[in-house]
Order: sequence, then structure tokens, then C-alpha cells
Amino acid sequence: MSQALKIETVIEKKRSRGKDRIQSILKDIFIEKKLLLFLVGLLLGRAVILYNISPFAIAFLATAWSVYRKRMFAVIVFILLGAWSYSLEHAVFVSISVVVFMVLAHFLKNRNNIRILMLFIFLSTILTRLFLYSLSNQITPYEWVHLFIEGVLGIVLFLIFMQSLPLLALKRYQPALKNEELICIVILLASILTGFIGWEIYNVSLEHVFSRYIVLTLAFVGGAAIGSTVGVVTGLVLSLANVASLYQMSLLAFSGLLGGLLHEGKKHGVSVGLLVGTFLVGIYGEMETFTATMLESVIAIFLFYLTPNVLLKQLSKYIPGTTEYSFEERKYLQKIRDVTAQRVEQFSAVFEALSKSFIQSTDKSTDKERIDETDYFLSLVTEKTCQMCFMKERCWQKQFDKTYSLMEEMKNDLVYQNEIDVKNLTKFENYCVKSKQVVDTMANEVSLLKINKKLKKQVMESKKIVADQLKGVSDVMDNFAKEIVKERKRHEKQEIQIIRALKQMDIHLEKLDIYRLEKGSIDIEMSIIFKDYHGEGPKLIAPVLTDILQETIVVTEEEISPFPNGISFLTFGSAKQYEVETGVAVAAKGGGFISGDSFTTMELGKGKYALAISDGMGNGLRAREESMETLRLLEQILQTGISEQVAIKSINSILALRTTDEIFATLDLAIINLHNAMLRFLKIGSTPSFIKRGDDVIQLEANNLPIGIIEHVELETLCEPLKSGDILIMMSDGIFDGPKQVKNNDLWLKRKIRSMKTEDPQAIADLLLEEVVRGELGVIRDDMTVIVAKVTKHKPKWATIPVIHDEAT
Repeated sequence: MSQALKIETVIEKKRSRGKDRIQSILKDIFIEKKLLLFLVGLLLGRAVILYNISPFAIAFLATAWSVYRKRMFAVIVFILLGAWSYSLEHAVFVSISVVVFMVLAHFLKNRNNIRILMLFIFLSTILTRLFLYSLSNQITPYEWVHLFIEGVLGIVLFLIFMQSLPLLALKRYQPALKNEELICIVILLASILTGFIGWEIYNVSLEHVFSRYIVLTLAFVGGAAIGSTVGVVTGLVLSLANVASLYQMSLLAFSGLLGGLLHEGKKHGVSVGLLVGTFLVGIYGEMETFTATMLESVIAIFLFYLTPNVLLKQLSKYIPGTTEYSFEERKYLQKIRDVTAQRVEQFSAVFEALSKSFIQSTDKSTDKERIDETDYFLSLVTEKTCQMCFMKERCWQKQFDKTYSLMEEMKNDLVYQNEIDVKNLTKFENYCVKSKQVVDTMANEVSLLKINKKLKKQVMESKKIVADQLKGVSDVMDNFAKEIVKERKRHEKQEIQIIRALKQMDIHLEKLDIYRLEKGSIDIEMSIIFKDYHGEGPKLIAPVLTDILQETIVVTEEEISPFPNGISFLTFGSAKQYEVETGVAVAAKGGGFISGDSFTTMELGKGKYALAISDGMGNGLRAREESMETLRLLEQILQTGISEQVAIKSINSILALRTTDEIFATLDLAIINLHNAMLRFLKIGSTPSFIKRGDDVIQLEANNLPIGIIEHVELETLCEPLKSGDILIMMSDGIFDGPKQVKNNDLWLKRKIRSMKTEDPQAIADLLLEEVVRGELGVIRDDMTVIVAKVTKHKPKWATIPVIHDEAT
């Protein structure tokens, strides 16, 4: 059963490839090699309205000269062939006009100068007509009006052709036609149809057949409004070309209106509309004319039925007002909204992280800081008063607590009441022999203390203001992102292939949403009804998608209905070409519980994996806070898609603003591209890292100052391509410095890494940490952190198996 299904899939693929090959050949012949352009030139060379007015050839020649200058010789040849196939008089006029225009255009260097080209069209038409009229007799007022109208029509048609011809090149990037562009194309098609005048097969006029075919097609695609408009424009141009066919305008307009009104009945409804319109208009003529008219409509309907539905659907996407056009436009806008919402949410998270960073730095006023403040204040006072006092030993050695308590109370009185309480002052005067000098000095120092506290308070308030502003921006962006609805983009070709493949596997697909098909970031969602789910997502659907999209696809999320025949939700995405397996080993100084080192491993968007180690200044809680803050900010910023260099510079500025203390942190950041295994390193004051590739050990290092030391930093980036099986080893200085008796740490670490037989990242991390601790005889002299990452080629668990057919059987 599965083999038959696979054979049918292969046959379907071959059919699809055959169709694509035929389309490619036709496109190459008619579009790339400009055969369509030459045929248009042939027909416009024959086009004539009102018996002898022919502005089409020169207008088309000027357009081709401006747009397709390299093909001018072939265009001229086909225009002249068309003109000579019509009549001698018309051929002479077109030939002379072509010569005059080319002579004038020879002096024009800028072919995009539309105004000069319009003047050349007018002059080439008028001068040629004046020359031909002057050969026969004196020019009459009617002929003056005639040649003036012909020149003006040439300019108008030139402007219309300039709008229309590029649209037929199938290289448009805009997904839809404007109404003005659609009318211009219809006028171009009607002008081309005038070139069919005079060509008949058994009294069937070719221009009538093709004009009705065009009306049928556009009425089916665009409805009544488009159908009637196209009918009026086409009929008007054809009636000007042949006044005897004036009734064609009524026939085409009425048929386009009826066909458009009945287009819900598909091709049958539109065809009935044309037959009814033809019958009602043609019944007023003679029987022979009526028979020929009905036959022309029947042939047009036959050609209409031969037109593939796929081509009609493709055309409908370019026609304003159609369902396909609205669907295409809506999906495009919905995808734009989705991408915008995602970016806004990411930036909102960054602003929120910045806000929290400022808030944390303002909420650390502790009792210890107040005690430190009092100690510092009293040291300044005693330095100026007690140092030279003969009672110093009695006050500050024998009765330290009492002295400290009395002076602290007076300091608090001065700070909070601006004067010393009488009782406290009396106690101190009875206690201290230099009480007046001490009180005066304390009053001076308190004034400086108040100024200092005021400045600190202003800084804290400023930080809180910044934090509130950042939080406000974050909230606004977050609310805006929530208002944007996530929807999908249209990928018609892939949708058809996926739907067909699932149908062949007898999988009931309820809904298919293709959000993205870019290499490495494919995003597809499906709603499927399973009678009893047995892992069809990763086992069947993902391999089929891999075969269709030519990229390894895996199930990224699945929500299976607990009920039989319930709707299950599955999300499919690109599998990474490489996988990363990590191991971490950590030890705090002295065997403590709090390490000043922090680390993180995170998967970024667009197939990137980041590993980072940060070592705060010193050890203990304070170092831990600084290193964790560095990594938290780094993670938030990197996940927005901002480059790692910009992220680190931003963190450097933030840490410099957070506090006036001298704090800094090292950062060791590695980013692995999971699509091509390219490794990018940023080392900020950190130790070297190592790559183990078989028996070789590669050392990576860079010279950058730690974060927070200087305001503006210039960062050096390292890049190294990885291979499947490579092992990356990152460490803090506690590991790299190694045992104290080791003289050359680089060589010692390389030897230890090379001698390890295991390739398990966690085992390598544990062994390396153990080696350092054993070398120090069990003493942990500094915080130690080591991260080991192994890069391997991704191997999908399930995949399609190509079927090889034996022709002999």
C-alpha cells in the first residue's frame, strides 16, 4: 500500500515537473525571447481606425524604443510586415513614419525623456501625413483636423502602452493591478484586436472571437463591473476600427455584464451570459449575420473552456475586487502585522528588563549602609577633634560604646531636627572636655552630609524616573503588540502539494496555515482530524513535508485531541542542521553555596545557540548579582535579534549608570549558527576557550577589557567554523589559572583536554573541574565554572525513503 502511494506520488511529481517545464519553455519563448512583443508589433502594424487613422504603430514603436531598445530592429521588421499585409497606402504611411521617428530619436540621448518622445511621435505622424497629402492635391481643412487628431491619438496611445507593456513582462513585484493599469491593458488588448480586422475564416471574424474571449475571461475573473467595463472599452475600439461593427460595443458590454452577474455559476454561467447577450443583440440583424455572430460566440466559449482554471485563478489575484485579490491582500497585511507584533513584543521585553535594572539599583538602602554612613561620619569628626585630645584613650578605648552612642544620638538630632536635643547635649557636655569643639565640627560635617545625601537622593529619583519611563514604554509596546492579530501568508503552490500529499495518505486536513517558507525558518501549522493518533505527525507528515520543501522538517509543537475524530493542532518547523549538547560544572570559592560566576545557555531565533559565562568582581553575593545581571540583560537583548556587539555595549552603559561603585564583570560569549556550524566569540576580559577536534586542541582568545571599566568599548570578535563532533570548552579564570604549581596553564589545559577519552560534555566538564580541585589538594581558591558543548550533525528520526523502480518488472 505504501509502495503504491509512493509510486503515485512520484508520478504526480513528474507530472508537476512536466507542467513546470512546459511553462518554463513557453515563458522563455514568448517572454524572455520577446516573441510576444514581436507578435504585438505585427498586429499593431495592421491596426487602423476610422478607415485611415493609424496611430498605433508609431506609438508602439516609441514604447519599444524606450523600454526594449535592444530589440528595435526585430520590432521594426514585424511592424512593417503587419503594415504591408494590410494595404499599400497604409504600408507607405507606416514605413515613412518609422523612418522619420528613428531619425528624430537618433538625436535623443536620454530615452526616458517622455516629453521629447511625445513630441517626436506627434511630428513623425504629422510630417508623414503632410507629405502624403501634398502629393495628391491641396490639403483640405478636414485633412488638417485628421492629421492633428492622429498625432494626438499617437501621444495618448504611447502613454497607455508605456503603462501596459511592462505589466505583460511577468516581472512585477506588486501583487495587484490598479484600476488605471487594468484599463490600460484592456485598451492595449483592444488595439491589438484591431490588427485582426480583415482576417476571417468561413465568415467568422477573428477580432470578434478574441474580443468575446477576453470579455468572457475578465467577466469570469472580475465579475459584472470588470466584465461590462472591458466590454465597453473593447467594443468602442473595435467599432472605431470598423464602423459597421458598432453594435459590437453593445453586444460585448451586455454580455460582459450578464456573464459577470452569472460568474458564480463558474464557466457555465459566464458562457450562458455571452450566449444570451449575443442572441438578444444579434436577433435584430439578418439571419446570415446572426448565424455568424452566434458561431463566433460559440468558438469564444470553446476557447474559454480550454483555458486552465489554474491560469484563471492566477489572473484573478491581479484584478481588484476579486475574492482571490482580497484574500491575497488580506494575508499579506496579516503577515506584516504578525511580524510587527513579534518585534514589538521583543523590544517591550528589553525596555522592561532595563526598567527592572534601574529599580533594583535604587532599592538597596539597608541597615548596614546606614551604619557605614555613621561610622564614616564619626571618623571625620574624631579626626578633627579627638585625635589630639588627652582623653582619647578613655573615650575611644575604655568607654567606646558610650562615646559612640552619645555622638550617634547627636548626629541623628542634627540630621533630622537640625539641632541637638538639650538632654543629649547636656549629657555630652558633662562627658566630653571638648564638647563645644566637637559640636561645632559635627554641625559642619552634618551640613556636608545633608548635601551628599541630597545629591544621592536626586540620583536615585532620576534612576526611578528613568525606570518608570522605560516601564511605560514597555507597557505601551506590549499592549500594542497584543492588539495585532497573528495570521498567515499565502503560498499557493506549496499548499496544493501538501494538501494533495496528505489526501493521498488519507489524512483529514481541516486547516493549513503556512506562515513562513524561508530556508532555516519554516513555520507551518495544521489542524488535522485523527481517528486514533499514533504519531503520524513526526512519522508521516514531517517526512512528507521534508520531501516537498527540500528541507528537513520536524514537529515543533503538537496538541492532540483526547477524543476520537477530534481536531488536533500540529506545528512544523525547520530542523537545525546541527545540534548542541551541553554540560556544566560549577564550584564556589571555599566550597560555598554562592558563586560569583554565572552562566547561561539559550537558543536564539533564526537557528542560533548562545553560551555565556560571566564572572563578577570578587566573590560572594555581590559578584553573583553583578554576573547574573550581566547575563540577564544579555539574554533579553540578544533574543530581540540585536547583534551581540550592540548588546554588550548596551550592557556596559547600563552597568556604568547603575551605581557609582567600581564594579565590573567579565563575559565569555559564544554563538553557534546551527545551520552552518559557524562559531562567533566575544571575549570581554575572560579567559581563553578551547575546541577539541579529534586529537587536536585549538585555543581561542581575545583582548577586551571587562564590562563596566570604561564607558565606550571596542570589541574584538572571533570566528571559527566548527565541524560535526567538535567539542567547545569555555571556562572562568578559576579553572584556567589551574593549580598554583602549574607554570604554563595553556599547555597544561591542552594536555588535559587532549588526554580525555570521553566525548560526553557533562563528563568532560566534571573531569576538568575535578582535575583543578585535585591539583590544589582539594582547596577551591576561586569560583570555578566550565561549560562544554558538543556540536553534532542533526539526524532526523523519521524520513522518506525513495522508491527505485525496476523497469524489468
